Amino acid sequence: MPSTLIEVRRSYTADEEVAIIDAVHGALVAAFKIPAKDRHSRLAVFEPHRMVNGLEPGVADAYTRVTIDCFAGRSIEAKRNLYREIVERLEALGIPRDGVSILLRESAVENWGAGGRAASDYDLGFDVDV
Repeated sequence: MPSTLIEVRRSYTADEEVAIIDAVHGALVAAFKIPAKDRHSRLAVFEPHRMVNGLEPGVADAYTRVTIDCFAGRSIEAKRNLYREIVERLEALGIPRDGVSILLRESAVENWGAGGRAASDYDLGFDVDV
């Protein structure tokens, strides 16, 4: 049940935006072994002057920030695979590897809730310890 936020500093077509979301989600499926239908992703497009990343404000570029909130418990190898999968899939869409920043934030399963219940109280449908 990872929750993903993808932030970009330039405009893309609707089809390109969907492809970016699909690429990051595909990386999560491959590296973290989550079900393909477990999709919780958003893409935020910022005017270049509203998202400064050490570059000159106001200049559109391919900088892409991927923030993933997820349950704790994945191995370092699974995380390395995730980072690699994300940059490779985005690179195939024309986003350079060195323009991709990834932040993985982990929380204990009992710190997530849905439907009024803690995630630790129901079957997630996938293993976290990959």
